[in-house]
Amino acid sequence: MPRYRLLMEYDGTGFCGWQAQAEGCGVQNHLQAAIKSFAQERVVCVASGRTDAGVHALGQAVHFDLQAEPAPAQLRAGLNFYLRAMPVVVLEAAQAAPDFDARFQARRRHYRYEMVLRPTRLALRRERAWQVPRPLNLAAMQEAAALLVGHHDFTTFRAAHCQAASPCKTLEQLRVAQEGERLFVCAAARSFLQHQMRSMVGALKHVGEGKWQPAQLRAALRAKDRALCPPLAPPYGLYFVRADYGDAK
Repeated sequence: MPRYRLLMEYDGTGFCGWQAQAEGCGVQNHLQAAIKSFAQERVVCVASGRTDAGVHALGQAVHFDLQAEPAPAQLRAGLNFYLRAMPVVVLEAAQAAPDFDARFQARRRHYRYEMVLRPTRLALRRERAWQVPRPLNLAAMQEAAALLVGHHDFTTFRAAHCQAASPCKTLEQLRVAQEGERLFVCAAARSFLQHQMRSMVGALKHVGEGKWQPAQLRAALRAKDRALCPPLAPPYGLYFVRADYGDAK
């Protein structure tokens, strides 16, 4: 049975996240329905990363198996036809190795968070970025971000109901950059805790506003206490950028 690999982008607005739900509100629900309409087969799709409600994806990798063996270009066109009413697009389709696993073979996952620093409301970036009405201290945010890089217990920056076996993760990159009124927080790690990215962005904004010094962020990290985390950044500024697989095909 051939295994297929997709690369997808989607606007997370209006979805309850990637994962399929009984109500049918997950991106996974709609993709699996499109595959059934195209190939007349029921499949379970596996993604490189689960995104929460309202979170977007620029390069979500997905795998599934089909008894049929459509050409990748035909599969991409067919799925996009059945997804045409949704803000979900298959960018690429290819046959994969029989043992390729979009979730477990991902060596690194990349996320990007976007803010727009201006007092006037957003039109084009509405529900695509977090509007912050005043400038932030970029240098302080960069100093604080560097303190989170490395292997740490991220209890302070995880969801209270996170089901990960351990709160310890290795954050390979956390970079803050600004281009005009747009500010970006980019992160990379093999895996993330639930709400870790939004929690870290919320804390970095706290530093940028002068409510915390970088040393206070480090103290909160070391305290391993979720109650010390500032409010989460909203989901609509977060993008799953891509997963790295090395030589996996």
